[in-house]
Amino acid sequence: MENARERSWRGKFHRPGRVINPEANRRNGRCPLTPLEVGMMLRGMGFENTTSLYVASGKIYNAEKYMTPLRQLFPLLQTKQTLATSEELALFKGHSSRLAALDYTICLHSEVFVMTQGSNFPHFLMGHRRYMYGGHAMTIKPDKSKLVQLFDNPNIRWDQFKHHMQDMRRHSETKGFGPRKPQESIYNLPMPDCMCQQAEI
Repeated sequence: MENARERSWRGKFHRPGRVINPEANRRNGRCPLTPLEVGMMLRGMGFENTTSLYVASGKIYNAEKYMTPLRQLFPLLQTKQTLATSEELALFKGHSSRLAALDYTICLHSEVFVMTQGSNFPHFLMGHRRYMYGGHAMTIKPDKSKLVQLFDNPNIRWDQFKHHMQDMRRHSETKGFGPRKPQESIYNLPMPDCMCQQAEI
């Protein structure tokens, strides 16, 4: 992993004076959720193990090890590789942007979209879904810093965890209807009605 990071980011993490605190980043909600954390969160929110789950991602490091807990919680788990034939995927092989577009299209039309990281992909997708469905698309943007506190609490009971998760889900359900604050990105909250009114003036 160290060599892969160096090739991709060319010294970004070894600049003089730069101090990286992985645990602090995790506590502040800056780390992606692990597959197990995603599974526990969704089960706590009320999604049953009969729910079909599609994982939109590139190649997952040590996938067999890290995806097994999520697959145990949600046996109907799918990826590009399980939904498409090798012949169909051959058109996309070697083209990461095409593979990402395939993931994007599937997520755009899904009943529920769950954000597990903070890159451009989920933020653009969240805004696109709001624009396309007039704020009615269910997009779950979990409070990752709060999740870390709950996951790290050895004394929390499952019913307490579920209560927090259901509150988080309710907040996500109402978020798409709120007005966009001046500092918020128009890509996240495009406000279709306001944009149409401005276009008519």
